[in-house]
Amino acid sequence: MTTELTLLAWSVALLIVQMFIAIVGAMTQFSMATLVGNREVPVEGKAWVGRAQRAYRNMLEGLLPFAAVVLAAAAAGISNPATVLGAQVFFFARVAYAVIYVAGIPWLRTVVWTVGLVGILQILFQLL
Repeated sequence: MTTELTLLAWSVALLIVQMFIAIVGAMTQFSMATLVGNREVPVEGKAWVGRAQRAYRNMLEGLLPFAAVVLAAAAAGISNPATVLGAQVFFFARVAYAVIYVAGIPWLRTVVWTVGLVGILQILFQLL
């Protein structure tokens, strides 16, 4: 398996960790009846719990284009230092992003999110 595909798998693992953190956090702020019920309006946590929920959703959104370019590169047989670096940049930026977002550091969060996007673009440019 290529480094890029390995980092895609690790990115999915990161998504699952973020999901569990958001769930556990929600359990500290909402009743079990609220969490397991049919919610017409999603519950939004306060403080770090809300940030954890938003960080998870943001990772979910960011994983789609990352997976698309990694899988397209794999299907095309493209794996080179640029695609490896792009995958590494994305993954480690997303780890940092999750920590920074939950910690509540706004400007740095945006910078790190942008770095992750650069990783996706680096792989995309190898496909074009």
